[in-house]
Amino acid sequence: MKSGIHPDYHPVIFEDVSTGKRFLTRSTATGTRTAEWTDGNSYPLITVDVTSDSHPFWTGANRVLDTQGRVEKFERKYGKRQRGQGDSAVRSDRGED
Repeated sequence: MKSGIHPDYHPVIFEDVSTGKRFLTRSTATGTRTAEWTDGNSYPLITVDVTSDSHPFWTGANRVLDTQGRVEKFERKYGKRQRGQGDSAVRSDRGED
């Protein structure tokens, strides 16, 4: 490997803000805050919104999404398409009248 082209990997603590779980790993990311780990050493602390500890895919927890009214919301925003609208443009493009 060429020297001087690879980033510096160092120990970093990542904390999931929704669950509070922390894990120590190596990363190129740096943080301004530090935290003490179980080995007694202090490492940079980086807080993240989602980890495998809180992500629905890994936890199996389902989120309820509000799907009711999506079509109506779309039609209010962009207008309701009338039946037959756009058919004449398709026919004229094909040379049919």
